Amino acid sequence: MPDETEDGPVLQTLGAMTAASLERCDLAPDALLLVRIAALAAVDARPVSYLAHIGPAADAGVTLEDVQNVLVAVAPIVGTARVVSAAANITEALGFAIAAVQTKAQ
Repeated sequence: MPDETEDGPVLQTLGAMTAASLERCDLAPDALLLVRIAALAAVDARPVSYLAHIGPAADAGVTLEDVQNVLVAVAPIVGTARVVSAAANITEALGFAIAAVQTKAQ
């Protein structure tokens, strides 16, 4: 039986894929995160996927206006439904992040 304290094979694979992507990408951190947000919108990602990018995006100086501009830019390609879904999922992820910070502060 696998050790339950270790990451499972799915999380290990995702971590390795992310690390390899970062090693091979020469984009500035803010540009990289904006591209990732555009890709998340394109695949209709769930809020948890956006949640994983909120901290790094904020640390890289990405603003809410930057994210809005990305959604406007990809709208003609990914469609209205995906952009509206992305906006709702980002809002939900921000709510999770805010709640976590407030809980941690208490």
